[in-house]
Amino acid sequence: MAAVKDDFINLTDPCVLAVVGPSERYLAMIEGAFKVLVEMPGGGLVISGDARARQKAKAVITTMADMYDQGVDIAEADVRRLINEPQLTGQSGHSSSAPSVPLDQRNTIVMGRRGAIAAKTAGQAAYIHELARNDLVFALGPAGSGKTFLAVAHGVSLLLKGAVDKLIITRPAVEAGERLGFLPGDLNEKIDPYLTPIWGALDDILGAQVLAKKRETKEIEVAPLAYMRGRTLSYAYVIIDEAQNTTRMQMKMILTRLGEGSKMVVTGDPSQIDLPNRGDSGLVHAVHLLDKVEGVGKAELKAEDIVRHELVARIVRAYDNEFKS
Repeated sequence: MAAVKDDFINLTDPCVLAVVGPSERYLAMIEGAFKVLVEMPGGGLVISGDARARQKAKAVITTMADMYDQGVDIAEADVRRLINEPQLTGQSGHSSSAPSVPLDQRNTIVMGRRGAIAAKTAGQAAYIHELARNDLVFALGPAGSGKTFLAVAHGVSLLLKGAVDKLIITRPAVEAGERLGFLPGDLNEKIDPYLTPIWGALDDILGAQVLAKKRETKEIEVAPLAYMRGRTLSYAYVIIDEAQNTTRMQMKMILTRLGEGSKMVVTGDPSQIDLPNRGDSGLVHAVHLLDKVEGVGKAELKAEDIVRHELVARIVRAYDNEFKS
Protein backbone atom coordinates (compact mmCIF):
# COMPACT_ATOMS: atom_id res chain seq x y z
CA MET A 1 0.00 0.00 0.00
CA ALA A 2 1.37 3.42 -0.94
CA ALA A 3 1.91 5.69 2.08
CA VAL A 4 0.45 9.20 1.61
CA LYS A 5 1.52 12.26 3.60
CA ASP A 6 0.31 15.74 2.62
CA ASP A 7 1.13 16.09 -1.08
CA PHE A 8 3.97 13.55 -1.04
CA ILE A 9 3.42 9.91 -2.04
CA ASN A 10 6.19 7.58 -0.93
CA LEU A 11 6.85 4.95 -3.62
CA THR A 12 9.67 2.63 -4.59
CA ASP A 13 11.54 3.52 -7.78
CA PRO A 14 10.05 0.59 -9.78
CA CYS A 15 6.56 1.64 -8.68
CA VAL A 16 7.25 5.25 -9.70
CA LEU A 17 8.21 4.07 -13.19
CA ALA A 18 4.98 2.06 -13.47
CA VAL A 19 2.86 4.98 -12.29
CA VAL A 20 4.43 7.67 -14.50
CA GLY A 21 4.09 5.43 -17.55
CA PRO A 22 5.98 5.35 -20.84
CA SER A 23 7.52 8.79 -21.55
CA GLU A 24 5.63 10.03 -18.44
CA ARG A 25 2.38 9.63 -20.36
CA TYR A 26 0.30 8.60 -17.32
CA LEU A 27 1.52 11.59 -15.29
CA ALA A 28 0.58 13.91 -18.13
CA MET A 29 -2.92 12.43 -18.17
CA ILE A 30 -3.30 12.93 -14.40
CA GLU A 31 -1.91 16.47 -14.52
CA GLY A 32 -4.22 17.41 -17.38
CA ALA A 33 -7.31 15.88 -15.75
CA PHE A 34 -6.90 17.49 -12.33
CA LYS A 35 -4.84 20.61 -13.16
CA VAL A 36 -2.00 19.65 -10.84
CA LEU A 37 1.78 19.40 -11.16
CA VAL A 38 3.39 16.06 -10.31
CA GLU A 39 7.14 15.97 -9.76
CA MET A 40 9.61 13.16 -9.01
CA PRO A 41 12.15 14.35 -6.44
CA GLY A 42 13.29 10.79 -5.61
CA GLY A 43 11.62 8.28 -3.32
CA GLY A 44 8.17 9.10 -4.55
CA LEU A 45 5.99 11.77 -6.15
CA VAL A 46 5.11 15.31 -5.06
CA ILE A 47 1.75 16.76 -6.11
CA SER A 48 1.24 20.54 -6.29
CA GLY A 49 -2.10 22.26 -6.79
CA ASP A 50 -5.21 23.20 -4.83
CA ALA A 51 -6.28 20.87 -2.03
CA ARG A 52 -9.23 19.24 -3.82
CA ALA A 53 -7.23 18.65 -7.00
CA ARG A 54 -4.35 17.13 -5.02
CA GLN A 55 -6.78 14.80 -3.24
CA LYS A 56 -8.20 13.52 -6.53
CA ALA A 57 -4.76 13.03 -8.07
CA LYS A 58 -3.55 11.22 -4.94
CA ALA A 59 -6.50 8.84 -5.09
CA VAL A 60 -5.67 7.88 -8.67
CA ILE A 61 -1.91 7.55 -8.07
CA THR A 62 -2.24 5.49 -4.88
CA THR A 63 -4.72 3.15 -6.59
CA MET A 64 -2.25 2.72 -9.45
CA ALA A 65 0.46 1.96 -6.88
CA ASP A 66 -1.77 -0.67 -5.28
CA MET A 67 -2.34 -2.21 -8.71
CA TYR A 68 1.42 -2.36 -9.24
CA ASP A 69 1.89 -4.01 -5.82
CA GLN A 70 -0.65 -6.68 -6.81
CA GLY A 71 1.28 -7.41 -10.00
CA VAL A 72 -1.19 -5.78 -12.40
CA ASP A 73 0.39 -4.42 -15.57
CA ILE A 74 -0.93 -0.84 -15.70
CA ALA A 75 -2.15 0.31 -19.11
CA GLU A 76 -3.40 3.63 -20.39
CA ALA A 77 -6.95 2.29 -20.29
CA ASP A 78 -6.57 1.75 -16.52
CA VAL A 79 -5.44 5.34 -16.02
CA ARG A 80 -8.38 6.71 -18.02
CA ARG A 81 -10.84 4.68 -15.99
CA LEU A 82 -9.35 5.69 -12.66
CA ILE A 83 -9.40 9.36 -13.65
CA ASN A 84 -13.06 9.07 -14.64
CA GLU A 85 -14.16 6.99 -11.64
CA PRO A 86 -16.55 9.10 -9.53
CA GLN A 87 -16.24 6.84 -6.46
CA LEU A 88 -12.48 7.30 -6.55
CA THR A 89 -12.17 11.00 -7.34
CA GLY A 90 -15.55 12.32 -6.21
CA GLN A 91 -16.13 13.90 -9.61
CA SER A 92 -19.55 14.27 -11.16
CA GLY A 93 -18.41 15.97 -14.34
CA HIS A 94 -16.61 12.97 -15.77
CA SER A 95 -18.33 9.85 -17.07
CA SER A 96 -16.43 6.59 -17.14
CA SER A 97 -16.26 4.79 -20.48
CA ALA A 98 -16.41 1.48 -18.60
CA PRO A 99 -17.16 0.43 -15.03
CA SER A 100 -14.07 -0.06 -12.92
CA VAL A 101 -13.41 -3.40 -11.30
CA PRO A 102 -12.53 -3.13 -7.58
CA LEU A 103 -9.03 -4.42 -6.97
CA ASP A 104 -10.19 -7.11 -4.56
CA GLN A 105 -12.55 -8.44 -7.27
CA ARG A 106 -10.10 -8.35 -10.19
CA ASN A 107 -9.64 -11.69 -11.89
CA THR A 108 -5.99 -12.32 -12.64
CA ILE A 109 -5.38 -14.93 -15.30
CA VAL A 110 -1.66 -15.49 -15.63
CA MET A 111 1.73 -14.00 -14.88
CA GLY A 112 3.13 -13.24 -18.31
CA ARG A 113 6.06 -11.28 -19.67
CA ARG A 114 4.13 -8.05 -19.06
CA GLY A 115 3.13 -8.92 -15.50
CA ALA A 116 -0.25 -10.00 -14.19
CA ILE A 117 -3.02 -10.08 -16.77
CA ALA A 118 -6.26 -8.97 -15.16
CA ALA A 119 -9.74 -7.81 -16.04
CA LYS A 120 -9.90 -4.08 -16.67
CA THR A 121 -13.71 -3.80 -16.70
CA ALA A 122 -16.65 -5.52 -15.04
CA GLY A 123 -17.54 -7.15 -18.36
CA GLN A 124 -14.06 -8.62 -18.70
CA ALA A 125 -14.22 -9.89 -15.10
CA ALA A 126 -17.47 -11.70 -15.92
CA TYR A 127 -15.82 -13.15 -19.04
CA ILE A 128 -12.88 -14.51 -17.03
CA HIS A 129 -15.36 -16.04 -14.58
CA GLU A 130 -17.08 -17.88 -17.45
CA LEU A 131 -13.71 -19.11 -18.77
CA ALA A 132 -12.86 -20.56 -15.36
CA ARG A 133 -16.12 -22.45 -14.83
CA ASN A 134 -17.07 -23.77 -18.28
CA ASP A 135 -15.47 -26.09 -20.83
CA LEU A 136 -17.04 -24.18 -23.73
CA VAL A 137 -17.45 -20.39 -23.73
CA PHE A 138 -18.85 -18.09 -26.40
CA ALA A 139 -17.39 -14.59 -26.18
CA LEU A 140 -19.24 -11.93 -28.14
CA GLY A 141 -18.09 -8.35 -28.38
CA PRO A 142 -16.72 -5.51 -30.49
CA ALA A 143 -13.11 -5.03 -31.54
CA GLY A 144 -10.88 -3.95 -28.68
CA SER A 145 -13.03 -5.40 -25.89
CA GLY A 146 -10.42 -8.02 -24.99
CA LYS A 147 -12.33 -11.12 -26.04
CA THR A 148 -9.41 -12.61 -28.02
CA PHE A 149 -6.60 -11.42 -25.76
CA LEU A 150 -8.21 -12.81 -22.59
CA ALA A 151 -8.98 -16.12 -24.32
CA VAL A 152 -5.32 -16.40 -25.32
CA ALA A 153 -4.15 -15.46 -21.83
CA HIS A 154 -6.40 -18.07 -20.23
CA GLY A 155 -5.19 -20.71 -22.68
CA VAL A 156 -1.55 -19.87 -21.99
CA SER A 157 -2.17 -20.10 -18.24
CA LEU A 158 -3.59 -23.62 -18.62
CA LEU A 159 -0.70 -24.62 -20.90
CA LEU A 160 1.94 -23.33 -18.49
CA LYS A 161 0.26 -25.09 -15.54
CA GLY A 162 0.10 -28.38 -17.46
CA ALA A 163 -3.71 -28.46 -17.37
CA VAL A 164 -3.67 -28.95 -21.16
CA ASP A 165 -1.02 -30.35 -23.49
CA LYS A 166 -1.40 -27.89 -26.31
CA LEU A 167 -2.98 -24.65 -27.42
CA ILE A 168 -4.77 -24.86 -30.78
CA ILE A 169 -5.80 -21.71 -32.61
CA THR A 170 -8.06 -21.62 -35.63
CA ARG A 171 -10.31 -19.25 -37.51
CA PRO A 172 -12.18 -19.18 -40.81
CA ALA A 173 -10.25 -17.66 -43.70
CA VAL A 174 -13.29 -16.15 -45.35
CA GLU A 175 -11.34 -14.03 -47.82
CA ALA A 176 -9.66 -17.14 -49.23
CA GLY A 177 -12.79 -19.28 -49.06
CA GLU A 178 -10.85 -21.83 -46.95
CA ARG A 179 -8.96 -22.74 -50.16
CA LEU A 180 -5.45 -21.82 -49.09
CA GLY A 181 -3.47 -23.97 -51.53
CA PHE A 182 -2.79 -21.10 -53.93
CA LEU A 183 -0.98 -19.11 -51.23
CA PRO A 184 2.81 -19.49 -51.00
CA GLY A 185 4.54 -21.21 -48.07
CA ASP A 186 3.69 -23.98 -45.64
CA LEU A 187 0.46 -24.30 -43.63
CA ASN A 188 1.53 -21.84 -40.92
CA GLU A 189 2.63 -19.26 -43.48
CA LYS A 190 -0.68 -19.57 -45.35
CA ILE A 191 -2.87 -18.99 -42.32
CA ASP A 192 -0.61 -16.65 -40.28
CA PRO A 193 -1.89 -13.43 -41.93
CA TYR A 194 -5.36 -14.24 -40.63
CA LEU A 195 -4.06 -14.81 -37.09
CA THR A 196 -1.93 -11.72 -36.58
CA PRO A 197 -3.94 -10.52 -33.53
CA ILE A 198 -3.50 -13.87 -31.78
CA TRP A 199 0.21 -14.09 -32.48
CA GLY A 200 0.55 -10.55 -31.20
CA ALA A 201 -1.21 -11.52 -27.98
CA LEU A 202 0.94 -14.64 -27.57
CA ASP A 203 4.13 -12.66 -28.13
CA ASP A 204 2.96 -10.10 -25.60
CA ILE A 205 2.29 -12.78 -22.97
CA LEU A 206 5.11 -15.26 -23.57
CA GLY A 207 7.80 -13.31 -25.37
CA ALA A 208 9.18 -14.14 -28.82
CA GLN A 209 11.68 -16.81 -27.72
CA VAL A 210 9.29 -18.85 -25.59
CA LEU A 211 6.59 -18.56 -28.25
CA ALA A 212 8.96 -19.77 -30.98
CA LYS A 213 9.99 -22.76 -28.84
CA LYS A 214 6.42 -23.77 -28.09
CA ARG A 215 5.50 -23.52 -31.76
CA GLU A 216 8.49 -25.70 -32.62
CA THR A 217 7.48 -28.36 -30.10
CA LYS A 218 3.86 -28.19 -31.33
CA GLU A 219 2.59 -27.10 -27.90
CA ILE A 220 1.08 -24.16 -29.75
CA GLU A 221 -0.53 -25.08 -33.04
CA VAL A 222 -2.24 -23.01 -35.69
CA ALA A 223 -4.48 -24.40 -38.41
CA PRO A 224 -7.26 -23.16 -40.69
CA LEU A 225 -10.73 -24.26 -39.72
CA ALA A 226 -11.00 -26.62 -42.69
CA TYR A 227 -8.05 -28.67 -41.35
CA MET A 228 -9.89 -29.44 -38.09
CA ARG A 229 -12.30 -31.88 -39.73
CA GLY A 230 -11.90 -35.49 -38.59
CA ARG A 231 -9.69 -34.69 -35.59
CA THR A 232 -10.42 -35.33 -31.93
CA LEU A 233 -8.85 -32.59 -29.84
CA SER A 234 -7.95 -34.12 -26.47
CA TYR A 235 -6.26 -32.28 -23.56
CA ALA A 236 -6.15 -29.14 -25.67
CA TYR A 237 -7.25 -25.55 -25.27
CA VAL A 238 -8.92 -24.51 -28.52
CA ILE A 239 -9.62 -20.95 -29.65
CA ILE A 240 -11.92 -20.31 -32.60
CA ASP A 241 -11.43 -16.65 -33.45
CA GLU A 242 -13.61 -14.48 -35.74
CA ALA A 243 -16.26 -17.19 -35.41
CA GLN A 244 -19.00 -14.95 -36.75
CA ASN A 245 -17.68 -15.96 -40.18
CA THR A 246 -18.17 -19.69 -39.68
CA THR A 247 -21.14 -21.36 -41.32
CA ARG A 248 -23.55 -23.46 -39.26
CA MET A 249 -21.97 -26.70 -40.52
CA GLN A 250 -18.44 -25.43 -39.78
CA MET A 251 -19.49 -24.49 -36.26
CA LYS A 252 -21.04 -27.90 -35.63
CA MET A 253 -17.90 -29.55 -36.99
CA ILE A 254 -15.48 -27.65 -34.74
CA LEU A 255 -17.63 -27.88 -31.60
CA THR A 256 -17.82 -31.66 -31.96
CA ARG A 257 -14.02 -31.95 -32.15
CA LEU A 258 -13.78 -31.54 -28.35
CA GLY A 259 -12.13 -34.54 -26.73
CA GLU A 260 -11.29 -35.61 -23.20
CA GLY A 261 -9.71 -32.92 -21.03
CA SER A 262 -10.22 -30.14 -23.60
CA LYS A 263 -11.68 -26.65 -23.34
CA MET A 264 -12.83 -24.33 -26.09
CA VAL A 265 -13.43 -20.60 -26.47
CA VAL A 266 -15.36 -19.26 -29.45
CA THR A 267 -14.90 -15.53 -30.02
CA GLY A 268 -16.60 -13.25 -32.49
CA ASP A 269 -18.48 -10.06 -33.23
CA PRO A 270 -21.97 -10.67 -34.66
CA SER A 271 -21.97 -7.14 -36.10
CA GLN A 272 -18.97 -8.00 -38.32
CA ILE A 273 -20.27 -10.98 -40.32
CA ASP A 274 -18.54 -11.21 -43.72
CA LEU A 275 -20.53 -14.16 -45.08
CA PRO A 276 -22.63 -13.52 -48.21
CA ASN A 277 -25.75 -14.36 -46.19
CA ARG A 278 -25.51 -12.98 -42.65
CA GLY A 279 -28.17 -15.45 -41.51
CA ASP A 280 -25.76 -18.34 -42.16
CA SER A 281 -23.44 -17.35 -39.27
CA GLY A 282 -22.64 -20.41 -37.21
CA LEU A 283 -21.78 -18.26 -34.20
CA VAL A 284 -25.18 -16.60 -33.94
CA HIS A 285 -26.94 -19.92 -34.47
CA ALA A 286 -24.82 -21.82 -31.91
CA VAL A 287 -25.17 -19.18 -29.20
CA HIS A 288 -28.96 -19.39 -29.49
CA LEU A 289 -29.08 -23.19 -29.84
CA LEU A 290 -26.75 -23.98 -26.92
CA ASP A 291 -27.96 -21.25 -24.57
CA LYS A 292 -29.29 -23.66 -21.92
CA VAL A 293 -26.77 -26.49 -22.36
CA GLU A 294 -24.89 -27.39 -19.17
CA GLY A 295 -21.18 -26.61 -19.33
CA VAL A 296 -21.60 -23.89 -21.96
CA GLY A 297 -20.94 -20.30 -20.92
CA LYS A 298 -21.48 -16.99 -22.66
CA ALA A 299 -19.86 -13.59 -22.17
CA GLU A 300 -21.21 -10.51 -23.92
CA LEU A 301 -18.75 -7.65 -23.99
CA LYS A 302 -19.93 -4.16 -24.91
CA ALA A 303 -18.51 -0.86 -26.09
CA GLU A 304 -17.99 -0.09 -22.40
CA ASP A 305 -15.43 -2.91 -22.25
CA ILE A 306 -13.22 -1.59 -25.05
CA VAL A 307 -9.70 -1.03 -23.76
CA ARG A 308 -8.11 0.41 -26.89
CA HIS A 309 -8.09 4.13 -27.61
CA GLU A 310 -11.10 5.74 -25.93
CA LEU A 311 -12.28 6.96 -29.35
CA VAL A 312 -12.88 3.33 -30.42
CA ALA A 313 -15.68 2.97 -27.86
CA ARG A 314 -17.37 6.11 -29.18
CA ILE A 315 -17.05 4.84 -32.77
CA VAL A 316 -18.61 1.49 -31.86
CA ARG A 317 -21.51 3.20 -30.08
CA ALA A 318 -22.14 5.44 -33.10
CA TYR A 319 -22.41 2.43 -35.43
CA ASP A 320 -24.58 0.51 -32.95
CA ASN A 321 -26.96 3.46 -32.67
CA GLU A 322 -27.21 3.74 -36.45
CA PHE A 323 -28.14 0.07 -36.80
CA LYS A 324 -30.76 0.39 -34.05
CA SER A 325 -32.41 3.44 -35.62
